[in-house]
Amino acid sequence: MWRYREVLPTASAVTLGEGMTPLVHARRLGEVLNLTKLYIKDEGQNPTGSFKARGLSAAVSMAKALGIETIALPTAGNAGGAAAAYAAHAGLRCVVAMPADTPAAIVLETRAFGADVHLIDGLISDCGAFIAARAAANGWFEVSTLKEPYRIEGKKTMGYELWEEFGGKLPDVIVYPTGGGVGLIGMWKAFEELAAMGLVSGRRPRMIAVQAAGCAPIVKAFEQRADVSEKWENAATVAAGLRVPKALGDFLILADVYASGGEAIAVGDDELMGACRELARLEGVLAAPEGGAGLAAIRRLVEQRKIARDESVVLFNTGSGYKYLEAWQAAMAF
Repeated sequence: MWRYREVLPTASAVTLGEGMTPLVHARRLGEVLNLTKLYIKDEGQNPTGSFKARGLSAAVSMAKALGIETIALPTAGNAGGAAAAYAAHAGLRCVVAMPADTPAAIVLETRAFGADVHLIDGLISDCGAFIAARAAANGWFEVSTLKEPYRIEGKKTMGYELWEEFGGKLPDVIVYPTGGGVGLIGMWKAFEELAAMGLVSGRRPRMIAVQAAGCAPIVKAFEQRADVSEKWENAATVAAGLRVPKALGDFLILADVYASGGEAIAVGDDELMGACRELARLEGVLAAPEGGAGLAAIRRLVEQRKIARDESVVLFNTGSGYKYLEAWQAAMAF
């Protein structure tokens, strides 16, 4: 990731080797979907098994440079594990609040890295309230997404990598599982920076924000052509990273989707886990449920003729399926 240090925060890098993840040409899956240029950007091969490594590498690097001793954050799962790992590598303390039903592997890794883990009965919004209520009194610095300026800088490198992997061009369509949506916002920021540097021109990728049917505030807002979303009540989905009832940057997500001529789509848990099985069987990628949601959305867009056969399509698998064994065990029982 730090190959792009000229456009990253100025700090000594706290790095575990994140970034430059594989871009897999999914030929067999493409044959099934009648797509000749379908690719999987496998973020599950980052340190700690998700794209969250990018943002936390940047955030922890700056936290250490600025003399911060303790970072704290709410998480739906993977961000907590990544924060704990990079804090351990930097010698910082880390406090994490996550839902009590977070996948066991993520809770285990976060504790193994030495973080102070608080399991909260509720959603990521409840975890956010827990951290916010205690941060100032305890001297914790909050590294919640979009409450500090550096995590998005790390995540935007996914956009730079696509530009490099496509030979100085950009794909036609990007399909991105969207909970907090900072990865989508970050990539759009990267495309703007590339354009400002004269490195890309013309039309940018259509951004497809994918959510779970059990928690789809961005999709609802998109369908209403609204600028912001409403909090989703009783959010429930097996895709833990998509269980975000109200994204702090919802207005940015929606603005970027609209500007790109993209879409926001919700898929059911059965659909997304079925798509996960297909990713594994046809391409050898054990995806997180969020990655399966993206594939289910692509299938729907192809059926609706909103993606053409020869368009280049990038599906982001945002995390490793090995961290969601409970969901996989349930899916394989059928």
